[in-house]
Amino acid sequence: MRLDNVISVRSNKTVYRDGDKCIKVFNSDFSKADILNEALNQARIEETGLNTPKLYEVTMINGRWAIVSQFIEGTTLEQLIAEHPEKKSEYIELLVDLQMRVHRETCPLLNRLKDKMSRKIAQSDFEATTRFALYARLAETPKHRKICHGDFTPSNIIITKEGTPYILDWSHATQGNASADVARTYLSLKMSSSPEDAELYLDKFCEKSVTEKQYVYHWLPIVAAAHSKTDDPVSRNFYTELVNNPERY
Repeated sequence: MRLDNVISVRSNKTVYRDGDKCIKVFNSDFSKADILNEALNQARIEETGLNTPKLYEVTMINGRWAIVSQFIEGTTLEQLIAEHPEKKSEYIELLVDLQMRVHRETCPLLNRLKDKMSRKIAQSDFEATTRFALYARLAETPKHRKICHGDFTPSNIIITKEGTPYILDWSHATQGNASADVARTYLSLKMSSSPEDAELYLDKFCEKSVTEKQYVYHWLPIVAAAHSKTDDPVSRNFYTELVNNPERY
């Protein structure tokens, strides 16, 4: 495999293209268990029939773990929104439609969202009384078994030249309550896009899925706590403020 065509570089991995293959090479300190779990998630999602790159192999390259998948030629939804702002509403509606398509599927072998959230709360730096309140809030949520992507953002959607959308990056996939997945997308849009985009997304999702906004708002402090240990100080402050002031929503 050739590693001379870099697609993207992140803090813990580098992604390359080699012909029809996408090669994601992880840093040497990345957890082997997390890598194998990501590959397993992707393989299980493939079996649902959702449009996602095919998993080819998990291997070692120069002493580092790598996941090799199908390369999907196209443009991310994030790029399309930036290049065609006049179509923003249309593209965000497509994001909603794709996410609702994901939520219609089940995958019984995926990890449970509630278990993951509970573990993340336990690992957070919040005081015991705050963690207790978060556990109580989590316990109040209904038990669902829908597929939740866990990072469903425009950057993880690629549209081919034929107009076919593909969903990337299933490393955070779980089964559980779809409103938690929506809360994650909503907060991601607030952080990476304009607040207006986040509100437009939530309006469209709640309208099309007949979901009360308060149901999504209930998940916001839980999801924020689960991501509060990020290395990005701006995001960390944002999530911490939300957890400490849940009455804002």
